[in-house]
Amino acid sequence: MNLPIWLIKLLFNLWPPFLGAGIRVHKLSPDFRQAEVRLKLGLGNRNYVGTHFGGSLYAMTDPFYMLMLLRQLGGDYYVWDKTGSIDYLKPGRGTVRALFDLSDQQLADIRERTADGEKHLPEMTVEIRDADDELVALVHKTLYVRKKPDRR
Repeated sequence: MNLPIWLIKLLFNLWPPFLGAGIRVHKLSPDFRQAEVRLKLGLGNRNYVGTHFGGSLYAMTDPFYMLMLLRQLGGDYYVWDKTGSIDYLKPGRGTVRALFDLSDQQLADIRERTADGEKHLPEMTVEIRDADDELVALVHKTLYVRKKPDRR
């Protein structure tokens, strides 16, 4: 599906899990190699002590590497999220952001490791930072990537 990038961003921002939590896709490159997601602290995403709810912090990172890899690798590959975890480093206040980036080297490595049909479990780390550029949390993602049998 080749929708314009502005429409894809709009659909992300209207997606109920993001809309309800206050998560916004701020930037998305047309080639799906880079994304910036922001989360503004509000009544719907604050916890008991007035800081960002941890589930919202994780949710803002959840689908991006999987979707970015799907777009980069194309229909010849299976790509799924396999595992994820988050390390909370300091309370999140105000607006926080997460930056996603797929490098040429990462993509070449994934293609090389899956060329013969074997699965590959690339690990990605996403930093969540506050307005002062201080690290709030680290999200660790493991993805499952395998070339489809009829495409090897």
